[in-house]
Amino acid sequence: MKLKIVSKEKNPLLKRTEVTFSIEHDQTGGTPSRAEVRSQIAAQLNTKLELVYIKNLETRTGTMVALGEANAYDSAEQAKLVEPKHIIARNAVPEEPEEPETPESQEETLEESATEEEES
Repeated sequence: MKLKIVSKEKNPLLKRTEVTFSIEHDQTGGTPSRAEVRSQIAAQLNTKLELVYIKNLETRTGTMVALGEANAYDSAEQAKLVEPKHIIARNAVPEEPEEPETPESQEETLEESATEEEES
């Protein structure tokens, strides 16, 4: 995955840097995740990961090149004031999935629910 910043403009009124980028993702196949793109943009802009928000990311049909836009804010407070809630939600770091239940714990849960049904 190779990230190339196409344009970079400083917006002093909103205290952010607006970035347009392209990503060649021949090696990875599908469109890269927002988390991967955020980390690469943060590295190239020398800023913290939590200050970068991906607005959109789209792979052109029939190509292995994704185009997108991102905003890198000066502070987290400014990002929360300016950025729409749905963009903040999309860029949230995915939580680690809980450990899958083992067959033994599933059996115990089934036994407990059966006992509760018999009592009522």
